[in-house]
Amino acid sequence: MKTILILTTALTGVGFAANAQEVNVVSWGGAYEVSQVEAYNKPFTAETGIKVNMIAADNPSTPLKAQVEANNVTGDVFDIEVSDAIRLCDEGALMEIDPAMLPPAPDGTPASEDFVEGALLDCAVANIVWGTVISYNTTKFEGEAPSTAADFFDTEKFPGKRGLPKNPKRTLYLALIADGVPAAEIYDVLGTEEGIDRAFDKLDTIKSDVVWWEAGAQPVQLLADGEVSMTTVYNGRIFDAMVAENQPFDVIWDGQYMDLDMFVIPKDAPNPEAAMEYLKFATDTQRLADQAKYISYGPSRKSSAALVGLYQDGKTEMAPHMPTNPENMKNAVLDNPEFWADHDAELTERFNSWLASS
Repeated sequence: MKTILILTTALTGVGFAANAQEVNVVSWGGAYEVSQVEAYNKPFTAETGIKVNMIAADNPSTPLKAQVEANNVTGDVFDIEVSDAIRLCDEGALMEIDPAMLPPAPDGTPASEDFVEGALLDCAVANIVWGTVISYNTTKFEGEAPSTAADFFDTEKFPGKRGLPKNPKRTLYLALIADGVPAAEIYDVLGTEEGIDRAFDKLDTIKSDVVWWEAGAQPVQLLADGEVSMTTVYNGRIFDAMVAENQPFDVIWDGQYMDLDMFVIPKDAPNPEAAMEYLKFATDTQRLADQAKYISYGPSRKSSAALVGLYQDGKTEMAPHMPTNPENMKNAVLDNPEFWADHDAELTERFNSWLASS
């Protein structure tokens, strides 16, 4: 482990790791990684001289768990989902983060009051609010276009293959939404045997038409290649394809699954002080607003909202593409990490068994 000196800096008023010449950040790749490089990494390096090494993973919690179990942690900052952050914190694998250490809003509002609900945990700080949405290829449908979660399951009216992630968390809820369950009741219904059966019965109706995906880049590629006519997809990925690449896709916000991404630092990180300075820098008001110039994920700080403007093309208004846009939240399902902490194992077992059955 490197010896790290703490010197005063304008970043926090306390100091940064002057002798740590690099920090390793493990994130999700793709357009999301580009947004982090532009909004966080480049200005962080410019201010501190610390190089940021980006490492892409299909799910950064996977290498984090593996490194912790092997007692060989090489990453300093990991960008992971809420449920993983809670579990790893409970297991003692992560550094605790005091909200008082985080920079206040520009008007002096403490960080503890400036982040959206659920964004500050004992060992994690959220950077974005994101959604899993439905997208379709507009060239596949003549006349009426699909507009609801129910349409996703209607392969007679809207023919073609469907793309779904190979996990229960982002498939079972959608089946229930399509079957008429209001978003506010999803977890109540999914917490019962009858509700679970109902979700799988709905999935049965399209099972033979599903192409399963596991990495974030796959559903966009499936649409582009014409392998599916509709798929669920991370909203930032599909925005990038639609706006930056001019792909003929559109988004259905009905039944979007909203979640947060959290920055965490493992206890045995090789450069913990530099990692903490990176985390503080990347989650201040301006940096989170800056990220929205590059991808359509909502900033986790309330004070960032007013600073969100145009996409990097200088003409696309970002607000309508944000998961947090009120219009897009009318039937949104918010992630419930407590529910998944209690039910993930049993639902994953049931889901895998269902996948394997004919």
